[in-house]
Amino acid sequence: MNSTLDGQRVAILGGSSGIGLATAKAAQREGAQVTIVSRKPQPQHGIEIHAADLTDPVAIADAFAAIGEIDHLVYTAGEPLELMTLDDLDRDRARTFFGLRYFSVLDAVKAARVTTSITLTTGIAKDRPGPGWAIAASICGAVEALTKALAVELAPLRVNAVSPGVVRSPLWGPDAEQLYSDVGRTLPLQRVGEVEEIAHAYLYLMTQPWTTGTILTVDGGTVLA
Repeated sequence: MNSTLDGQRVAILGGSSGIGLATAKAAQREGAQVTIVSRKPQPQHGIEIHAADLTDPVAIADAFAAIGEIDHLVYTAGEPLELMTLDDLDRDRARTFFGLRYFSVLDAVKAARVTTSITLTTGIAKDRPGPGWAIAASICGAVEALTKALAVELAPLRVNAVSPGVVRSPLWGPDAEQLYSDVGRTLPLQRVGEVEEIAHAYLYLMTQPWTTGTILTVDGGTVLA
């Protein structure tokens, strides 16, 4: 197995902003040929772009038919999750969240022709849920279980996942500075993360040749706080 990304083909689903875009740029700097697939991808120098509705399995299959064989698949797609208490539970919204963050993962893994690794995205809500986080925590837990199951089913293809904490990202909206400040004060590292820091975790899992079924937590110590 190649322990570098030089000359490798990497497809990132949801790579138009935030962690996905940071990972795309980091992989490109390491010499990878990068393709971004998302609903509204923004042109990036030297990166191939495919527009696709990631909630549509046919669109996902068409995108991968056009892309062809890849070395690494990275899935980072996700919309901002809304807090929902049981009293306020909106089952349709909950299904929407599961659709993009879980079922679309299955569609992508099924459609992609991957030779080396798959890296998914979960989150620390599964480890440190608070009131209103039942849906988010359930999705994160489902992706963790899926990662381990796929690592067994698809072996020797490697399947891992990154579990970020709160990261300064468009995912939290344009007015999240107070959130970043409040959360950062509670953490051992005294700040929230940056998307470029999380991108390192994806590169590690793509290039570490003896790691599979692993959930790599990058959270500034959130699960310890």
